[in-house]
Order: sequence, then structure tokens, then C-alpha cells
Amino acid sequence: MASALPTFTKIGKVIRLNRHGCTNRPFYHIVVQKTKDNQDGPVIEQVGSFDAMPNSKNEKLVALNFERIQYWLAQGAGLSDPVAQLLGLSGFLPNHPRTLIQAWKNRREPPRERKIEAIKGIAPPLDNPKL
Repeated sequence: MASALPTFTKIGKVIRLNRHGCTNRPFYHIVVQKTKDNQDGPVIEQVGSFDAMPNSKNEKLVALNFERIQYWLAQGAGLSDPVAQLLGLSGFLPNHPRTLIQAWKNRREPPRERKIEAIKGIAPPLDNPKL
């Protein structure tokens, strides 16, 4: 699916997420790279960071340097869809259509029930005979 924002590949640069962190603990740098480079390629500039794992208050932390992002957008750099969504949620750009679609789906789905069972020692609890 193409991005809702116009992309200018005149200068061949894109603002995208660059993954760091461990296997089960993703952390992303928001970077400016050449369009043809892969995710592990050389970075021109880091313009922000995104912690995808919720903290104790169920918040996902984002840090953005709006001045540098505005500079690169003025130079004609494109945006990847996840970065466009983050900039839309921050109020820097209009909301990305995918963000609105996801919010609509979340509103229509009933909340899921979580099965939480107390684990006491090695033996299964007596009230559940199937275990």
C-alpha cells in the first residue's frame, strides 16, 4: 500500500525506522538513509527514537527532532509508513489513513479476555481437572 503522503525521490533519501535492541525487546532509531540502502546500511542522520515496548504506565515513548525532520522533508526526503503514522499521531503531519483504519477496527472489536491462572508450585490447581 502506498503512503498517503506524496513522496519525492528526487534526492533519493527516506526517513525510516532503523531497528536496534534485542530479540524480544525492539527499539527503533528514526533515521535518514538513502532509499536504496537496507535497514542496516549507513545512516546519514538520526532524527528521533521510538521505544515500541510499553512501559509501566502502558506508554510507548517517542522522541522526535522536528526541526531536522522539517529540513529533510523540505529537501524532498520521503517518509516510510510507520514514520508517517508516528508524525501524524504527534500532530506534526495530518493523521495517516492507516491510523484511522486501525482505530476503527479497535473500536469495533470486543475486548479480549485474558486467561490468567495462578501458578502455585508444580502441581496444577485443584479447581481445573483438565490440567
